[in-house]
Amino acid sequence: MGYQFIEWDQGWDYIQKGIMKLKRIVEGLSEPQFNSEEYMRLYTTIYNMCIQKHPHNYSRQLYDKYRETFEEYITSTVLPSVIEKHGECMLQEFVKCWENHKIMIRWLSRFFSFLDDYYIAQNHTSYPGLNEVGLNCFRNMVYQKVNANVRFAVLVLIGKEREGEQIDRALLKNVIDIFVEIGMGQMDAYEKDFEGYMLIDTRDYYSHKASRWIWEDTYTNYMLKAEECLRRERDRVSHYLHPSSEKKLVENVKHWLVVLNVTQLIEKKHSDSGCSAWLTVDNVEELSRKFIANVILEQEVPAQGSTLVQQAEDAAMQE
Repeated sequence: MGYQFIEWDQGWDYIQKGIMKLKRIVEGLSEPQFNSEEYMRLYTTIYNMCIQKHPHNYSRQLYDKYRETFEEYITSTVLPSVIEKHGECMLQEFVKCWENHKIMIRWLSRFFSFLDDYYIAQNHTSYPGLNEVGLNCFRNMVYQKVNANVRFAVLVLIGKEREGEQIDRALLKNVIDIFVEIGMGQMDAYEKDFEGYMLIDTRDYYSHKASRWIWEDTYTNYMLKAEECLRRERDRVSHYLHPSSEKKLVENVKHWLVVLNVTQLIEKKHSDSGCSAWLTVDNVEELSRKFIANVILEQEVPAQGSTLVQQAEDAAMQE
C-alpha cells in the first residue's frame, strides 16, 4: 500500500465525493455500485491521512467526521422523511430508513476501518467502534424521537388484527425487530419502549372483552373464545413479536379472561347443563385445556362421558 502525503482539504474533499455516491446508492438513485478500485482508493486515502506525523495525522478529525456524516444525513434526510408520515406509511418509512442506515454503516465502516483497527484499538479503546457510532446516531436522533409514534401505530394494527382485520404482518415484524436491534444486544429498548405498552394494551383489550362475554355467553362459548384468543396471541408471537414475549402475553390473557372472572365462570359452569363439575379455584391454571378436552369427549362419546372425561382431565393435569 503506497504512502502519499495528503492535506486535510484535499483528502476530505475526495472522501466526501465517495460519501455522496454512497448516499445516492442508498436512496435508490441512478448510481453505479462501488467497484474494487473506488473502494481501495477511499480506504487508502483514509489510511494515509491516519498514518501521517503530527500535525498532519488526521485520525481524530476523521473519526469525528465519520459521526458527523451520519448526523448530517439523519438531520437533513432521514428524520424529516419519517416524521412527516403517519400510521402504516410511517412504519414503512421507518423500516426503509433503518435498512438504509445499516447499509450506510456497513459501507462507511469499511472505508474508515483503519480507525477501528488502529486509532481505536490501539490508542482510544474507550471510544465506541464505528459500528456502534453509527447505531448510536440512529438511536439518539431518530429512534428516540419517533419510537412513541411507531409504537402507537403498531398497537393500532395489532388491535385491528384482534378485531379480525387483515394486516401486514411482515411490516410489523420488521418494525418490532428494530426495537430489538436498536438495543445492540440488550432487550431494554424492546421491553421498555414496546413490550410493556403492548401488555397494557392487551390488558385493556381483554378486560373489555371479558366484561361483555361474561354476561353474553354461556360457559362453553366463553371458554371456547378464551381458548381461541390464547391461540391467536401465540400465533402473533410466532409471526412478529419477539419470542420472549410469549409467556408474558399468554399469562396476561389468561389473567384477564379467566383468573379475574373465575367466580362467575364457576357459577356459569354449574348452571350449564351437561357439564361435569370439575372446575374449582385451585385448578384455574389448567382451565382452558381441561375444558376443551371435556367438551370434545362429551360430544363424541356421551354414553361413556363421565369415565372418559375423567381420563382426559387426568391427562391434562399431567401435561
